[in-house]
Amino acid sequence: MGKYCFGIDVGGTSIKCGLFQTDGILMEKWEIPTRKENNGEAILPDIAKTILDKIEERKLDKAEIDGVGIGVPGPVNDKGEVLCAVNLFWGFKAVTKELTELTGLPSMAGNDANVAALGEAWKGAAAGAKNVIMVTLGTGVGGGIILDGRIISGSHGAGGEIGHAAVQHDETEKCNCGNRGCLEQYASATGIVRVAKRAMEASDEESVLRGFSRLSAKNVLDAYKEGDKLAAKVMDEVGEKLGSALAVFACVVDPEAIVIGGGVSRAGQPLIDCIETHYKKYAFSACKETPIILAKLGNDAGIYGSARMVI
Repeated sequence: MGKYCFGIDVGGTSIKCGLFQTDGILMEKWEIPTRKENNGEAILPDIAKTILDKIEERKLDKAEIDGVGIGVPGPVNDKGEVLCAVNLFWGFKAVTKELTELTGLPSMAGNDANVAALGEAWKGAAAGAKNVIMVTLGTGVGGGIILDGRIISGSHGAGGEIGHAAVQHDETEKCNCGNRGCLEQYASATGIVRVAKRAMEASDEESVLRGFSRLSAKNVLDAYKEGDKLAAKVMDEVGEKLGSALAVFACVVDPEAIVIGGGVSRAGQPLIDCIETHYKKYAFSACKETPIILAKLGNDAGIYGSARMVI
């Protein structure tokens, strides 16, 4: 094992970069812009340049660097190839092959949500656990499954796509993936707003939610925490969908912990309580007491998990 490695997390607007010691200590982190013009052709060259510049700046010996791990927003197969990353305007991209050629360092690639789960299992909320389910609740619902300390990506790179588990079979509206009734349509930030708007349309019940011209998930969660009855009904529906879906995944994976991250998780323990109530109702007996906990690494989970892939 070398002394150092790099962890890279590619987002739609910025690329987070971290230089780590191989014992997990983050030495430095920084960001560069994600240049998506011309089908994102500059993204990997830009990453390679910032890595090589950092090596030169710190006068590191390449022989002491284990490699580069990179998380990207799209399915990644076991060859480190991305079949399609819509947010980066990538079609097929041989990520690890190209990055290794550009840097002269070994590289590994993974889906960003899976990589974040690995980060939380390594140095975050579930530190030391070998079997972890992580759900990221943001604009969409991402997921990652860690089994025996390794990312489960599957044969098509779609392992851990918890957000696209079908949880409402009579849904008429389409999810962004093209299916109907996906968890993402209810438990994401946009999904929570959608559920709230439906609840307001179906009832004349008074609620502070009716006072917002542009309702947000934060508005709903704040109202829920303040005891608003309609918001409580909305979050009960969200919690039922998410809790029951996690119960299904838990009886397959049998995790040591279920980690909840993403922007929606800033609602804190009230959100966990809402999920846990329904999870325990549906979970297999051996999994009922599996702790559901809040993520700790925040926006750094991706760089930690990316670094962990190459160690």
